Amino acid sequence: MASPAPTPRPTRDTTGLRARLTIPVLAYCGILMAVMQTVVVPLLPDLPRLTGASASTVSWMVTASLLAGAVLTPVLGRAGDMYGKRRVLLLSLALMTAGSVICSLTADIALLITARALQGAAVSVVPLSISILRDELPPERRNGAVALMSSTVGIGAALGLPAAALIIQYANWHAMFWVTAGLGTTGVLLIRWAVPESPVRESGRFDVTGALGLAAGLVCLLLAVSQGGEWGWGSAPILGLFAGAALVLALWWRHQLRAQRPLVDLRLVSRPRVGLSHVAALLTGFAFYANTLVTAQLVQAPEASGYGLGLSIVQTGLVLLPSGVVMLLLSPVSARISAARGPRITLALGAAVIAAGYGVRIADSRSLVMIMVGATVVSVGTTLAYSALPALILRAVPATQTASANGVNVLMRTVGQAVSSAAVAAVLVHHTSLVDGLPLPTLHGYLVAFSVAAAVALAGSAVALLIPGDPAPENEPVRTEGARSVADGTAKEDA
Repeated sequence: MASPAPTPRPTRDTTGLRARLTIPVLAYCGILMAVMQTVVVPLLPDLPRLTGASASTVSWMVTASLLAGAVLTPVLGRAGDMYGKRRVLLLSLALMTAGSVICSLTADIALLITARALQGAAVSVVPLSISILRDELPPERRNGAVALMSSTVGIGAALGLPAAALIIQYANWHAMFWVTAGLGTTGVLLIRWAVPESPVRESGRFDVTGALGLAAGLVCLLLAVSQGGEWGWGSAPILGLFAGAALVLALWWRHQLRAQRPLVDLRLVSRPRVGLSHVAALLTGFAFYANTLVTAQLVQAPEASGYGLGLSIVQTGLVLLPSGVVMLLLSPVSARISAARGPRITLALGAAVIAAGYGVRIADSRSLVMIMVGATVVSVGTTLAYSALPALILRAVPATQTASANGVNVLMRTVGQAVSSAAVAAVLVHHTSLVDGLPLPTLHGYLVAFSVAAAVALAGSAVALLIPGDPAPENEPVRTEGARSVADGTAKEDA
């Protein structure tokens, strides 16, 4: 049967002040999300003294946010597709702001960890924002806006570390969370004012069973990955968590295939264009995160180590700052490359540039200038790769599933970062020597970590080249009068 002629989608006025500020407001919220993830890092060495908790307990300030973000990102993405992306975006920022307020009012470690878990909900800001941009912007503006939105992850991470260190150094540590609470409140108000609610929705009932199953499986998997080094990779708890993750995720996969409205449409994931994009996201997330982890440790190592520069946390943040500036400046360039050559080529090029950056780090990791050059080259590659990933997803899935599909893609990056953290820690622990009676990683250990990250980046480049060529230009979402479900040209592939 022939499909009815699509009804043209009403265009939104793009000349008013609110419309012109939609992209900057969403980018601001993306940067704020990344800042939230990094602000606690300078505080970790002092938290045992400030809270009376052990160092291992304090580390959950980072782990709780990681776990919550990984679990909530695909869930909130799916909720956005069904109930309104702007509405769920506001919820994510409100949870992050509430977490900041709690952190600013207490020194109880249990409440602090709970509040950090609330802040993890903000990770869904980027996929939700990208989906809103897809729905609201014309094609000629969309690629640049999506590239900028993707780059906010690195920009915020580079800005958050030195800013948090300065606040902690010159003010009470609670002041840092009051600042993020104020920034979060500003973000909520700006979204309510400048960001429209997308009319693109998918009807049906939310898959609660799928959400709970995915949450349980991811918690087991990421908890095992993040705590394996401390608890012992061969210990009963870690092996039990891996076994539990495999069992729960296998049952979840079976449920998703049978569900009428699944949380994650596995038919889409099975398409090479989508599935390989998720694999590339995992590998790119691994390669990108090693740069931040290793650079910070290396430049802060004491000069007595023979390679360290003995920099403070504030100076370390300033070393990483050029990487964030580069990501901001290069996002339009990335969009132009994707427009000219296609996002899969941009992704392959970005991953190759990441590997080249690690080549610089392997060649010279003693000079501050060369360390900054290598870290910046890695950030250049990350900008290209991260901006291409959502562009690939937007071209490959129906308009009614863009938030959930991008949420899964961000989840794969998060898993890659968690695995990268565990792998780098394992490498550095294996290559240590005593310096003034303290065990410190050797320079060889850092070089091995760089080599592993470079190899993973090259694997990501190869996977990108395996992604099928870009289809014809995507169709615009089409609104049908009185309907909540919106047709999209890519959905015809399921017919």
